[in-house]
Amino acid sequence: MNTNISSRLAAAPISWGVCEVPNWGYQLDADRVLSEMAELGVTATEFGPAGFLPTEPGPRAEVLSRYGLQAIGGFFPVILHDAGKDPLEAVQPELDAYEAAGAQVMVLAAETGVEGYDQRHELDAEGWTLFGRNLDRIVRAAADRGVAAVLHPHVGTMVESAADVRRVLDDTSADLCLDTGHLLIGGTDPRALAREFASRIGHTHLKDVRAELAARVQAGELTYTDAVKAGMYVPLGQGDVGIADIVASLTASGYRGWFTMEQDTILDAAPEGDGPASDVRISVAFLRSLEGAAQGTAQGTAHDGGALAGGSPRGGAA
Repeated sequence: MNTNISSRLAAAPISWGVCEVPNWGYQLDADRVLSEMAELGVTATEFGPAGFLPTEPGPRAEVLSRYGLQAIGGFFPVILHDAGKDPLEAVQPELDAYEAAGAQVMVLAAETGVEGYDQRHELDAEGWTLFGRNLDRIVRAAADRGVAAVLHPHVGTMVESAADVRRVLDDTSADLCLDTGHLLIGGTDPRALAREFASRIGHTHLKDVRAELAARVQAGELTYTDAVKAGMYVPLGQGDVGIADIVASLTASGYRGWFTMEQDTILDAAPEGDGPASDVRISVAFLRSLEGAAQGTAQGTAHDGGALAGGSPRGGAA
């Protein structure tokens, strides 16, 4: 079992409130966000929304290098269900930047064409057929460039519900980004998904949420944005998702990707003091504590003469 979590800790600018949604909130600049990532011991980051980093591949790579951060890739919304739009026209230029920065994961979201994530959308049969064909095309095109394109189930996109997630798994070749928060809000148990479809998990976004607020979003009582403002997301280990179980299940299954801390945050104004970094610091400490616990368990098993050596490590939490 590979329990090395610290070397695979990553972050995303959304944890600092940096988001592609218009009027989302106060937007911190890249210097503060990337500096604080580095200070917290994070070794890699996603790119963030358009405009957060330079558009040109070379300058984008240089900025990340300046802060000692490895480029993962990033969240990339794209319309996959519109016969009048070829998504590869949007994807190919972004792959140029990935290649220059050494990034390896493109986290695709099935954009609706409507701003924000506060509405629900459904595809008809024809839309699903086109969606699946376009998604598979992008997966192949990205693979040709050494990039893994994964599909991110996300509230307010064309893939939100448990039925949507299952259809992607059944009808396409795409692996998933296991976003523990968006899956839970959309009605998928992220623990069960991590356990049952470990081989289809290509990337993670670790979010912890307050289940009561997540349930209100799912029921249509609160918009996603209002729930974020109300504190739906909390530091890892302080919510109801079961992050420890999910990380243990992924690690046991042989997952070798990044553990990306991604807590959606909305800032009303420039923060005083630590600001969002304080919550990220708690999440970093929590994930490192899981690594220590896993190493202790592995050592204990060895000292006990390998009593569990014959068992399968793929179980995870119920």
